Amino acid sequence: MSGQDVKLVPPHLIFVGLPGVGKTTIGKAVAWRLGRSFVDFDQEIERRSGMEVREIFRIKGEEHFRALELELTRELSATSGMVLSPGGGWITQKSSVELLRSAGRIIYLRASPEAVGRRLRRVETRPLLAGRDPVVALSELYEKRRDLYETADVIIDTEPLIRQQLIAKIVELVSTIE
Repeated sequence: MSGQDVKLVPPHLIFVGLPGVGKTTIGKAVAWRLGRSFVDFDQEIERRSGMEVREIFRIKGEEHFRALELELTRELSATSGMVLSPGGGWITQKSSVELLRSAGRIIYLRASPEAVGRRLRRVETRPLLAGRDPVVALSELYEKRRDLYETADVIIDTEPLIRQQLIAKIVELVSTIE
């Protein structure tokens, strides 16, 4: 077999950032444009467990949810070429990040807590934001996670871009980071 016969498998594209920054919305659109499969971690965990994320947090706790997230991450680390949207706190789980870092490119969708707060709909479905002033809660999460988000392979400031510009920018970037 010659080197020309080997087809390179693209790495996963892993979107990270604050809850509500657009990881799922942008991820789905990028996956569609690139002809790739898309996995939203929260939706997949809900499907598998038969419970909404907020119910998992309320009944079983955040630690249980993080264990489910790690299990899904392990499975996905054996695959490649997908667009992945883990929850906002996934980046805080060092073992999860290590599992996917070699199989993917982490893309940080950066936006200020205030900008995300303005865009957010349905705060009650987000366990770490529900029942609180979303901007205050997002600011606290941002301060705790900022250094981890900044370790991404690519950082994209989302605030100056409308959705279609952001999607186009990411699709264009993919060829340079794979």
